[in-house]
Amino acid sequence: MSRTVFCTYLKKEAPGLAFQLIPGEVGKRIFENISQEAWNEWQKKQTMLINEKKLKMINPEDRALIQEAMIGYLFDNKEVDIEGYTPEEK
Repeated sequence: MSRTVFCTYLKKEAPGLAFQLIPGEVGKRIFENISQEAWNEWQKKQTMLINEKKLKMINPEDRALIQEAMIGYLFDNKEVDIEGYTPEEK
């Protein structure tokens, strides 16, 4: 049986992540407050961001940029800045 969380991104109860995907406090916050559905939406944005900006996951500065965008997207309702992309209205 899947666990349920109140997703702060979707503003509703929804099935949560199966396990903590990211280590540390940020990962714990995501695990406790973000649903699988919201995480899937973030992963699409993350892929677009990595491709658009040609980020390299081995580079600490690039990882920091992605983490900052992830926190802004999931918790602060900030859209990811991707050139040429217009987000859908919610």
